[in-house]
Amino acid sequence: MPYLYQDSKPRPPAHPRGARGTHSSGKGYQELKQECLRRGVLFEDSDFPACNSSLFFSEKPPIPFVWKRPGDIVKDPKFILGGATRTDICQGDLGDCWLLAAIASLTLNEKTLARVVPLDQNFGPDYAGIFHFQFWQHNEWLDVVIDDRLPTFKGRLVFLHSAELNEFWSALLEKAYAKLNGSYESLKGGSTIEAMEDFTGGIGEMYDVKAAPDNFYEILEKALKRCSMVGCSIDTSSAAELEARTPFGLVKGHAYSVTGIEEVSYRGQQVQLIRIRNPWGQVEWNGPWSDNSPEWRSVSPSEQRRLSQAAQNDGEFWMKFEDFKVHFDKVEICNLTPDALEDSTAHKWEVTVHQGSWVRGATAGGCRNFLETFWTNPQIKLHLTEKDDGQDDCTFIAALMQKGRRKLKKLGAEMLTIGYSIYESPSRDGHLGKDFFRYHPSKARSKTYINLREVSHRFKLPPGDYILIPTTFEPHQEADFCLRIFSEKKAITEDLDENVAIDLPEPLHPTPSPQETEEEKQFRALFEQISGKDMEISAEELEYVLNAVLKKTKNIKFKNLSLISCRNIISLMDTSGNGKLEFSEFRVFWEKMKKWISIFLQFDFDKSGSMSSYELRGALKAAGYQLNNYLLQLIVLRYSDEQFQIEFDDFLNCLIRLENASRVFQALSAKNKEFINLNIGE
Repeated sequence: MPYLYQDSKPRPPAHPRGARGTHSSGKGYQELKQECLRRGVLFEDSDFPACNSSLFFSEKPPIPFVWKRPGDIVKDPKFILGGATRTDICQGDLGDCWLLAAIASLTLNEKTLARVVPLDQNFGPDYAGIFHFQFWQHNEWLDVVIDDRLPTFKGRLVFLHSAELNEFWSALLEKAYAKLNGSYESLKGGSTIEAMEDFTGGIGEMYDVKAAPDNFYEILEKALKRCSMVGCSIDTSSAAELEARTPFGLVKGHAYSVTGIEEVSYRGQQVQLIRIRNPWGQVEWNGPWSDNSPEWRSVSPSEQRRLSQAAQNDGEFWMKFEDFKVHFDKVEICNLTPDALEDSTAHKWEVTVHQGSWVRGATAGGCRNFLETFWTNPQIKLHLTEKDDGQDDCTFIAALMQKGRRKLKKLGAEMLTIGYSIYESPSRDGHLGKDFFRYHPSKARSKTYINLREVSHRFKLPPGDYILIPTTFEPHQEADFCLRIFSEKKAITEDLDENVAIDLPEPLHPTPSPQETEEEKQFRALFEQISGKDMEISAEELEYVLNAVLKKTKNIKFKNLSLISCRNIISLMDTSGNGKLEFSEFRVFWEKMKKWISIFLQFDFDKSGSMSSYELRGALKAAGYQLNNYLLQLIVLRYSDEQFQIEFDDFLNCLIRLENASRVFQALSAKNKEFINLNIGE
């Protein structure tokens, strides 16, 4: 399916109160619920039916699942029992520990939880088998409606469940998230930060624990106090190590949540501790400060109560912060605001959002390693005008996110390797060409190209104008993307590919030549031979003439001009309105076509006789057309072949259609202007 970039204008961040309904009926949660109550039926979601396609796309269920409503599983189901807590999250038979770690973190912030999990839902008198949840997706909050049929085996929930068997909010939340992403199987494998951002619309930052700053403890402490969501994991060196247990009871390649960080008085000294939770609800750290370790005997009962320390096999445990740094490798933090965790003051951040696409043959140029196509990527101009308070530089965060890849898993899609580069902008406007990037190094760039959903980094640059180039690592890879720019002071962003402009010379009028050239004599002879006595040629005759001439033209690949194309040419050049071309009209068109042949040869850099579709932007600009990414992508999809090549007949067809369209547009504009002038005159 092609990706088409339709609107790249910067947008403000979305607010969850304006969550958009997503049900195919066009009805919202309340309307669907009231409809079920009136009819006396329980809701059945046709968008996410209780069948195998909602479970898996690459395999059949390994066991015979039975879809049951909570009331068919237990006698007294509850939506939330005694508050939504991190112990309500126990992993089932699905590899979505990354999601469960994020849900555990979500329960630490009541306001954030209530935004994702509306709390006015229950199994009470107005129960109708329908529930809803809200998620952030690419600068938009979505309200996802589900029915409460859940996959079970032998009367027990197969996937996420609560430690309390009659509590169902967490299982229903997992189902809603599975629906958002296409199926339960789509949730296998992921990064905790991905779900954290979907729960908050926040901005993620990742830390390599082994290279973390000296004040890393304070950073984590501040993050949890600011209600940021924090996850951690241990790297694997091979696929065989995935979910392998270490001698200390930790699991490699597994997502954990960080649920607390405290200092405790121990034998006259302050010891830094960190609390971690395994979403399995079991399998814990067995080293110092674990549940039954001797260290707790030297801690007062009041301190233990303050830390909620209890020796239970619930998947949650404390460990010494120094041990944490030794055994864990990565920490992911999702900040509800982008305030730097190293900074003690809060700031009001300005946020702009750009939506875009990488389309093969048009705007999927790959990284700077591929200079021939790198310049064709979307280009966003960033105006940094105000310095940070008391600083010489401007701080901003650039977060590039690829959209919808998880939902496309069933079609074989994987996360692409993405990143971006930032260049100091030259004084001129417009899309920067290949030569600029050949001779100018980048001023900043993402730390790495990586196959995560989002790549983000914090920058400090002097005031000025910059160009940000979001890219995939390899060229020709298609995806939609969302680029968010967070800045401490107001930063103005604009898309360099948004403008559409036409700069054509005044149309030539047919005039008799005082003395014909040898070329014109040959054309006249051919023209007379085809046209007959009336000295005018029809579309059918024009088709014969042009195909005969162009097939003999050197250095260009040419298949055939169709009859429809020739009718379009006549529509463009016919000044008398009789639907035919006189020789003088044909001669004007031929001069135009010679210019187009010259442009085509100029942009056929490898002299293959065809032009790379990535060069189409420059070729059309040379012909007088500046197109935005959306129009360019449409033209490339229409006229290029599978090798991203455009032959001359396709280039000619493209220009004929563009010129016809521009003439119509100019005529309509002139009429509108005349109408406005008449109204002003009145």
